Amino acid sequence: MFTRIASALLVAGLLVVTAPSAQAQTKTTTKKTTTTKKTTTKAPVKPATPTPAPPVVVTPPPKAPLTSAEASAGVKEALSKGVERAVQFASEPDGFNLNDDIRIPFPEDAILMKTTLQRIPGMNTLVETFETQLNRAAEAAAPKAKDIFLNALANISFTDALSLVTSGANDAATQFLRRNTEAQLIAAFKPDISQAIDQVGASTAYNKMASQYNRIPLMTPVKTDLPEYTTHKAVDGLFILLAKEEAKIRKNPAARTSDLLKRVFGK
Repeated sequence: MFTRIASALLVAGLLVVTAPSAQAQTKTTTKKTTTTKKTTTKAPVKPATPTPAPPVVVTPPPKAPLTSAEASAGVKEALSKGVERAVQFASEPDGFNLNDDIRIPFPEDAILMKTTLQRIPGMNTLVETFETQLNRAAEAAAPKAKDIFLNALANISFTDALSLVTSGANDAATQFLRRNTEAQLIAAFKPDISQAIDQVGASTAYNKMASQYNRIPLMTPVKTDLPEYTTHKAVDGLFILLAKEEAKIRKNPAARTSDLLKRVFGK
């Protein structure tokens, strides 16, 4: 019996000694460390913007002074073009009649006759027809004024032309031409106007009105020189149109249709 007890104690002691060791082995774990490698994506590097080079300023060569010959040729070309356009416009149907700037009115020295006759039944129509006929005469004769105007341009000297180009007035050349050639223009233009007055019937209408008016008691007879009156008014109208054409060339670069005009009138 003693032997059994001793054996039992020995086995118990061995269990006590071996149990912690087994437990230690059971609890032993191997840890694996996982290293996570982060990949950082870098933004692309933009190339540096180059500094723009300063603009190259090209200084045009100084403009050569305008010569007297250039000024003369430029003025004559400007007026020639103006004459052509003015005459063309005035020659069109109603070029005078429907243009308030140049329409030829009833003669000033016969205004009393006009107002008096308009009170008489049937005469008002004759008065209106007569005014239209005066303008028709100017329109019919206008084409013949072209050569008269163009020939007058030859009288502009180099010195005068240079002063006209540099003038601040938009109608300087037109007014110069008028001062120096108007009397000649009227004398040359009058026969054409006189013929046109007869052709359109203005002379017949005027004589009929004058005859009716002169029979009225106490009225002073009227004796208007129709060719003289109409010629002056027609020439006035052509100069007005010419002045407008000159102003276009001076003020509007688009109207300078040649290198010479750009050179002379360019700013």
